Amino acid sequence: MYIYYNPLDTACKNLIGAIRQGDTLQLNVYSLKTAQQQSAVLEYPIQTPSADVCIRPEQNGFLQLHRDGEPMQSYPMEITPFGWTVSLKIHEIGLYFYSFYIENAGHIVCGALEYGAIRDQATDEFLLTVYSEDYQTPDWFKGGVMYQIFPDRFCKKGSMPDITGRIARNDWGGEPTFRPNEQGKVLNNDFFGGNLKGIQSKLPYLKKLGVTVLYLNPIFEAASNHRYDTSDYLKIDPFLGAEEDFAELVQEAEKHGIKLILDGVFNHTGDNSVYFNKYGQYPSIGAYQSKDSPYYSWYSFQEFPNRYSSWWGIDILPEVNENSQEYQDFIFEKGGVLKKWLQFGIGGYRLDVADELPDFFLKKLRKSVKESNPEAVIIGEVWEDASNKIAYSKRREYLQGYELDSVMNYPLKDGIIRYIQTGNAADLLQIVRALINHYPKQTVDCLMNILGTHDTSRILTVLGGISCQNKEEMASAWAYLDGNAKACAIEKLKMAAVLQYTMPGVPCVYYGDENGMEGHIDPFCRRCFDWEHINDHLIGFYQTLGKIRKEYRSIFKDGEFREICVQDGLFYFKRVKDQHELYVFVNNSSKRYLLESSNCFTDCFQGIVYEKEIPIDPYSYGIFIKQ
Repeated sequence: MYIYYNPLDTACKNLIGAIRQGDTLQLNVYSLKTAQQQSAVLEYPIQTPSADVCIRPEQNGFLQLHRDGEPMQSYPMEITPFGWTVSLKIHEIGLYFYSFYIENAGHIVCGALEYGAIRDQATDEFLLTVYSEDYQTPDWFKGGVMYQIFPDRFCKKGSMPDITGRIARNDWGGEPTFRPNEQGKVLNNDFFGGNLKGIQSKLPYLKKLGVTVLYLNPIFEAASNHRYDTSDYLKIDPFLGAEEDFAELVQEAEKHGIKLILDGVFNHTGDNSVYFNKYGQYPSIGAYQSKDSPYYSWYSFQEFPNRYSSWWGIDILPEVNENSQEYQDFIFEKGGVLKKWLQFGIGGYRLDVADELPDFFLKKLRKSVKESNPEAVIIGEVWEDASNKIAYSKRREYLQGYELDSVMNYPLKDGIIRYIQTGNAADLLQIVRALINHYPKQTVDCLMNILGTHDTSRILTVLGGISCQNKEEMASAWAYLDGNAKACAIEKLKMAAVLQYTMPGVPCVYYGDENGMEGHIDPFCRRCFDWEHINDHLIGFYQTLGKIRKEYRSIFKDGEFREICVQDGLFYFKRVKDQHELYVFVNNSSKRYLLESSNCFTDCFQGIVYEKEIPIDPYSYGIFIKQ
């Protein structure tokens, strides 16, 4: 006798993924004689027996449920002809854990691929997120294509101003400075001059890629080229342009169907800033200079003025005290940072190091943003599963309705890369199923699906398999792919990109990945876009993916994900919305397959129509729309 519980099957759990507070949740556990009987009853057949134990339908069953950190509660389940069932409503938002107990059989807990498995003890419980009844995420964002730009390195128009302390580089595309200075510090103060006018000049290029959302790394005044050391939140960095240039960029991007998202860096500032003013370069009285400074409460000093809290101990990045009411007013209130830039018509914010922003701060941030524009999107930098993340010994509440709309999807990134490297499709499916099961559907549809960012090695370099021990090696010529190796890596990148563009969420391309840029970690992943050498073939491939997203946006916007066949290196699934079905496969193996169906399909890449059978070659990919 087998048991069957699959939280991604509506026959077992009527509400897939996280649930809204107050909604009726029905859970069904099945007791079946054979896997064949189950296939006739349920939508998805089990892949392996859940347990080799004797289970009889007349045995009593119990749901064991508890809110995170609270005592377990046991709910008797009703015995049914198929097994056991229970219905309940949960009115308090939060993170919950649950399992089932069948008398004289054991506990049904979360096993491989989120399926139920019998254990002696209730370890590895199923996770359930309960979110606020009024939690919504912006519809305009869903189904689109994001593009991330590191502003100093994308495109330059005009000349750079002369600013003390900044090194102006006139060798566009040269190697970024990475060696420490005489004091042992890497100042990141070499600027290549990419600016807002340069970005504006490339809007037609971005539109051809199908881009609908442009995410810019920090653009506020700062001493470094990465600008995560904010000097003035209320000013555009002079190397990027003026406020008028920003307004024009937002307006012109809108004409191309593109909205801008800005990087919000609210956990720390620069030491060389209006607010801290360690070097006295600003006319203001900074917190470092005097306890009477209006900014003194923003920071935490252990021994004034030279011992203070800083981000990861980096003293040029003094950490902000988010409890400071003065700081909160500056960020959240009328005339403050968030509302000022929202007035320009931007689409929202990506929040740097969201893990280090307290829950109360994120709640106030969301309230401030949504007051100005309910449709503005808020994306958090979270590297793990955001539903159950523990940061600094505290369980976070990102996705319960009062903080974030979305997060950067690092789990999917890592899963895609491992799949491309190993050919193990089951590992990738485990990640996808967990995300769908743990997150609210409206969050899943907004996930920022990345393959690389300014914080990681270039995806082509990762897939090329070149390993370096230090930055000196990363700067050497052999750290870059030769002709044959690069061609092979590009083919792997295509497979990865097909998954990135078709999985639930919104794909985000890191600038230049579509042109085959290479580079290991910072600063080599932040080199200048090489506009002199364009890979028309690879860019054309990304343009095609963008066209597919646009043509079938209604499916990608909020269509369901349903796996069809995940076997060895084959990852085959479909996206479904109403009566529309789009099929996707990636075959990262040497095997050949023949997909059989009673329907006709059109190949979205080549326009070829297939009737009843679709041949799959080794190491190939495909996207098909059902006719």
